[in-house]
Amino acid sequence: MIPSFAQKGMLSHFFSFSFISGLAVLLIFTSKPAGKMNSTYTLLCLGDSYTVGESVPPAENFPNQAIQLLRQRDYGFESPELVAKTGWTTDELQKAIDERQLKSHYDFVTLLIGVNDQYRGRPVEDYQTQFESLLKQAIHFAQGRASHVIVLSIPDWGVTPFAKASGRKQADISKEIDAYNAVNREISDRYHVNYINITPGTRMAVNDASLIARDGLHPSCKEYAKWAEMVSDLIMLKCND
Repeated sequence: MIPSFAQKGMLSHFFSFSFISGLAVLLIFTSKPAGKMNSTYTLLCLGDSYTVGESVPPAENFPNQAIQLLRQRDYGFESPELVAKTGWTTDELQKAIDERQLKSHYDFVTLLIGVNDQYRGRPVEDYQTQFESLLKQAIHFAQGRASHVIVLSIPDWGVTPFAKASGRKQADISKEIDAYNAVNREISDRYHVNYINITPGTRMAVNDASLIARDGLHPSCKEYAKWAEMVSDLIMLKCND
């Protein structure tokens, strides 16, 4: 049976409507929110052994765990670039930055430094000056966007078996760590960067050995996972800035 002119018009209208509806559905399911996998972000991490992830596999340090979480949530990130080494103090980190051929800018930057300054008994006043200089550079690397810089507080190694074996008093170490963190927190607030206070969580290791790596000093993968979660959550909030 040959359809009439009216029927042909109805059929044409039906197929046009179906095509448009199908196209709309396709766009809904294939499009991604702005700032996700259609962009590729970069992360620079400045620090010491806590950034390197001493005594854990490289994939389990907090920068790499944070990137893994972001990728799982459909955020496109390159592998993190680390300028960090076990034992580094603020001035040693500065020297490495000066000597390293880094990109002119990054989308996000983390900074965690100071435990070795404290361990070597350096004055808090010296740390204050050097930390502020490093933070200003971190903001510069983040293209001047302070909201894309994340400072992590210094963990309290006084609760570790290493500290106990060293003969140093836990209370003294904790007091010094608190003094250093008071400085980096004040400077971070002044420059309006993000600040993650990981120190209280690291003190839980006094009753939970699973939070300490096999060397009896550094955090375990489990502890780094907590930092990575907080870092990745912050980065997701800032990806569309």
